[in-house]
Amino acid sequence: MFEPNRHRYTLPAIALHWLLALGLIGTFAMGLYMSDLPLSPQRLRLYNWHKWAGICILLLTLLRLGWRLKSPPPPLPQAVMLAMPDWQRIVMHATHHLLYLMCLVVPLVGWAYSSAAGFPVVLFGLWQLPDFVPVGKALAELIKPWHEATAWLLVALVLLHVAGVVKHVVFERDGLFRRMWP
Repeated sequence: MFEPNRHRYTLPAIALHWLLALGLIGTFAMGLYMSDLPLSPQRLRLYNWHKWAGICILLLTLLRLGWRLKSPPPPLPQAVMLAMPDWQRIVMHATHHLLYLMCLVVPLVGWAYSSAAGFPVVLFGLWQLPDFVPVGKALAELIKPWHEATAWLLVALVLLHVAGVVKHVVFERDGLFRRMWP
């Protein structure tokens, strides 16, 4: 269950993967919804929840990377390796690496924006995190579009990842998806 296996990911790797997937979907949807709301207590509450979710995504990603270093993923099955063209393997590895990177970058840029705008991140309303950058309106205006752009890049990578899953489940039917399914 917690030990590496030749064919499947470990239970912690699977749990972290799906927790991150749900967190990313929920946080992105919340970000889209809240950005068009008029200033209200509901909007402020959603912004706080969005920040909390972003910090949780950041922490889960660090935990997932730590687990991955301790327990490397199982190699691709030989049949899949032989059937997959080199360019697909390159895209697969690049997508996975960029997903990890963007799961770190998007929350950090959001934290930087919040800090620059003068709105500290108070995790779960209990712990005020240190400002990531100094407060400054010009800096906040510079950072804000980067949070949105990196979030959209993360969405594109997630969609590319899901397209790869669909390819293996629907077209290839090679069982690769079962390695990450609980």
